[in-house]
Amino acid sequence: MKVSSIQMDMAFASPDENYSKAEELIRKAVESEKPDVVVLPETWNLGFFPHENLYSLADREGERTKSLFSSLSRELDVNIVGGSVVRTDGDKVRNTSYVFSRTGALLATYDKTHLFSPMSEDKFFQKGDHLSLFSLDGVKCGVIICYDIRFPELTRTMALEGMDVLFVVSEWPKARIPHLETLTRARAIENQMFLVLSNSTGKSGDTEYGGASRIIDPWGEVLASMEGRGENIISANLDMNIINGIRNSINVFSDRRSELYNVSKN
Repeated sequence: MKVSSIQMDMAFASPDENYSKAEELIRKAVESEKPDVVVLPETWNLGFFPHENLYSLADREGERTKSLFSSLSRELDVNIVGGSVVRTDGDKVRNTSYVFSRTGALLATYDKTHLFSPMSEDKFFQKGDHLSLFSLDGVKCGVIICYDIRFPELTRTMALEGMDVLFVVSEWPKARIPHLETLTRARAIENQMFLVLSNSTGKSGDTEYGGASRIIDPWGEVLASMEGRGENIISANLDMNIINGIRNSINVFSDRRSELYNVSKN
């Protein structure tokens, strides 16, 4: 499986400009890299995130996003992990990731479950209530959004369900990029899986975002990383045989002591 991660500099609170750019970058990635999967960053339709007029700017029930990705994936014969968009859900607003197959079918919808309270995301958005696992070309995959990466019980739960590739879509600030680099490698190593990170770059509102998109193998080796913080595309081939090799040689899943773990305590 070849994956391309798109590092996008989105225009704050300008959905029309961002939809045009996202389509342009997906087309560019497919033409130049010939990937099986393309990935976008978090809240690429608005940036993170305009407090004023949020509801009116959001994608109505996600319809614009779903229409774009359904037609593009079918036309370009590529799987799309659509980062995330700000969208309405009735009278609520959600931070939502859509995943589409090569045939244009909607495979998964994931609403961000851990909302970033330091920037009041929890005051404006509705929390998600489910995990997201799906298959792309026969490979078991999952997606999480930005702040979710700080909760290892989330990714371990998904790994125990058989996930081999985790897509992390984020709008992570420049000031905390060392955290992101450490957390993504840790999640890949501890769960013995591939991890594909698509982070945003540029400035959104008052915050500067840090790029550093990367693709990591189950040993924690960085297969591809973004040089600098500009808008660009990275790609890597994911050899699924690596997963079998590492899990046979260091079988952390069979050596777990689940009877000792209680992650539900407050």
